[in-house]
This record gives sequence, structure tokens and C-alpha cells, in this order.
Amino acid sequence: MRLLFFAPLLAAIPAAAFADPLTFDEALARAADEAPSLQARALAVDARRSAATAAGQLPDPRLGVALDNFPVSGPPAFTYAGESMTMARVGISQDVPNLAKRHARTGRAEADIDVAEADRVVEAREIRVATALAWIDLAYAGQRLTAINDVLGRLSELAPAAVAGMASGTSRPAQALEIRQAIADLKDRRSQVVADVARATTVLARWTGDPHPETEGMIPDFAVDPDRLRGAIEHNPTLLAAIARTSQAEAGVTVARAEKRPDWSFDLSYGRRAERYGDMVSIGATVTLPLFTSKRQNPMIDASIADAGAARADEENVRRGLMADLDAGIADHLMHHEQWQRARDTLLPLARQRADLEIASYAAGRASLTDMIAAQAMLADASLSTLDREAAVARDAARLVLTYGDDR
Repeated sequence: MRLLFFAPLLAAIPAAAFADPLTFDEALARAADEAPSLQARALAVDARRSAATAAGQLPDPRLGVALDNFPVSGPPAFTYAGESMTMARVGISQDVPNLAKRHARTGRAEADIDVAEADRVVEAREIRVATALAWIDLAYAGQRLTAINDVLGRLSELAPAAVAGMASGTSRPAQALEIRQAIADLKDRRSQVVADVARATTVLARWTGDPHPETEGMIPDFAVDPDRLRGAIEHNPTLLAAIARTSQAEAGVTVARAEKRPDWSFDLSYGRRAERYGDMVSIGATVTLPLFTSKRQNPMIDASIADAGAARADEENVRRGLMADLDAGIADHLMHHEQWQRARDTLLPLARQRADLEIASYAAGRASLTDMIAAQAMLADASLSTLDREAAVARDAARLVLTYGDDR
């Protein structure tokens, strides 16, 4: 009865364990532990390792039983002891593929392990980048939501003044409509930011396993060093995965060429005859004869060579693609950084200064309510634009460093 009473509380413990806000590093660590796709890649590596154990082993031996030379006609027909060659035979045979083939199969199995491990590393990096971007998106969306709520609060305070001015005749009726229009426009932007928060929350929940993730702590400031990132391309997990696939295809060529070498098979049998004849032992060996290689082995070798060539071409394509994407990302990052600095150092201070001047002018009776509303709307737009540009810089830096940086 006590267990039944506490069962709901016990069931709520895992959810409560994920209730605390996540710092950036905590989100990355939790994604590495919780992401199902990464667990799937790790199991794929285990599967390839298990398969590699059997790759170079001999085939299972075969046990055979037979009744040899049993007469079915003549005087000794259907009698076991009537013919000296009649015997009940039991034997065992063992196929022995050539050593080159077994080594080639082992090499191919090891290449399969390398490919699975490379895919796991690629998946880990992709999850890390996706988690980082989701965390940054959620953090900045929260800041934008706070900023919009702050501006909406200030504009809402101006609405009574507009109504009072219209009632006293000091302002035109259209001025009251202008402040309502400005508030409606900001509410539209707020709805968009609320959707951004929900979207980022969903993505972060996917990777961390926390159904309602929240962010806390400082937003990471990644230093982008273009030369260092370009130098790390050769160690990028995506390129290493392509290199592993090239090695896998080349191992396939080795396996195909090993098929041209003969394989052996050994047999040992014991024959039981009638007592007056005595028993017999047989031993033998057979060997395959790859005589028609032009129609059997050589086409498979040519196909494997073509696959290896395709893998090498894909590897070079991945290398060039990574370099091109990196250069394009660096160019975007520089552009976004300049735009953010311009907004932070010029546009936002000017908008703030104008808003302060319009408030002072309105208080002194030298500016209209419309002028002050326009200044506040411009300040809100400048604040949100600065946050958007700062978020773009943070996203670019995180994506570049986490995608192209060297993990060694």
C-alpha cells in the first residue's frame, strides 16, 4: 500500500530531474548522453566489432554420413555383407579459403568498424552543433521577448495620455490611433518571438530529453580564427568519414582480387564394412580452379575498383565542399559582426538619444505625442535589431567553431 501511495511521486522523479535550467555546457553534455541517434551509432559500432571477430575465421566443418556401394542387383543384392566394397561411412570435411582471402575479409571488417566509428563521431558533432544553436536561439529569443515586453509597457503608459489629450482638444484623434497601431505592430513581433521561443524549446528538448528546457548562464563567446579552422579541415569528422569509406572500398578491391586464388577443402572419413572384410579410412583434398577469371573474378574486381574510384571522388568532393562552406560561413560571420557592431555602437545609441530628446521635448511642450511614439517605436526596433544581429554573430561563431574546429 505504501508503494502504491508513493508510485505517482516516484514516477515524477525523472521529469523533476530535468526541471533545472541548463547552462550551455550542461545542454551539450546532456545531449551527448540522451540523444537516441548517438546511441544508435554506438550500437552500430558494437555490431561491426562483433562481426569483425568472425570475418577471418574458417567456415564451419561439415559432418557427412553415407552408405557406399550398396548392391541392388545380382546375388548379393540388398545385403550388407555380400559385397566387400559396401560400407557405412562417416566423415568430416573442412573448407579452407586461401589465406589472402581471409586476410582481406579481416581488413574489410576493420574498415567497416572505422566507417561505423566515423559515422558516430559525425553524428556526435552534428548533435553538438544542433544543441548549441538551439540553446543560443532560446537564450536570445528570451531576451527579445523581455525587450518587447519592456517596450510594450512603456507604450501602454502613453495610451492614457493620448486619450486625455484627445478629450481636452490638445491632440488630434488620429494620434490616439497611432499609438494603438504601434502597440499592435509590436504585439505582432511579440507573437513571432513567442513562436521562436517555442521552436527553440522544441529543438532543445529533442536533443537533451528535457521536455521543458530553460537556459541560464552566459551565452558562449567563440573566437573565430579563420586560419586555424581552415587548417583543421583535414581532421574534420565529415571528411574522416569519407576517408574511411574510401578505405572500405579499397578493402573491397582486395577481397575481390583474393577470389582469384584457389581455395582448399580437406576430407577425412571412416568406412565400416562387414566383419570379414575390415574397415577403411579415406583422406583427401580438393582445390578450386579459377580458370574462367575473365567472366567471373575479373568483372567483380573491375566493379570494386570503380567503387573505390567513386569513393575517392566523393572524398575530394567532401573536402572541397567543407572548405567552400567554411569560407562562406566566415564571410557571413564577418558581415554579421560588422552589422552588429554598427547597430550596437551607432544605431541603438542614436535611437536611444532620439527617444530621450523627444521625451524631453514633449515634456516641454515642443514635441507632439506622435513624435514621441515614433521615437519609442524606433528605439524598440533598434533594440530588437541589435539583439537579432548579436544572435546571428553568436550562431555563426558557434556553428563555425563546433563544426570545423579541431577536437583533438
